[in-house]
Amino acid sequence: MDKYVCDICGYIYDPEVGDPDNGVAPGTPWENVPEDWVCPLCQVGKENFSKE
Repeated sequence: MDKYVCDICGYIYDPEVGDPDNGVAPGTPWENVPEDWVCPLCQVGKENFSKE
C-alpha cells in the first residue's frame, strides 16, 4: 500500500499505521480514508496530499 505525504506540513499517512486517533484503523488504504478526514498535524484535507 502506498504512503501519502501532506504537501503542507510533511505528515506521512502510512496505511499500515492508519490514524486511529482520528477514526482511521490500521490497514486502511488511502482510497478508503474518509473524504472528510484531515491531516492530524495541520488540519488540511486529503486534496493536499501526494503519493510518496
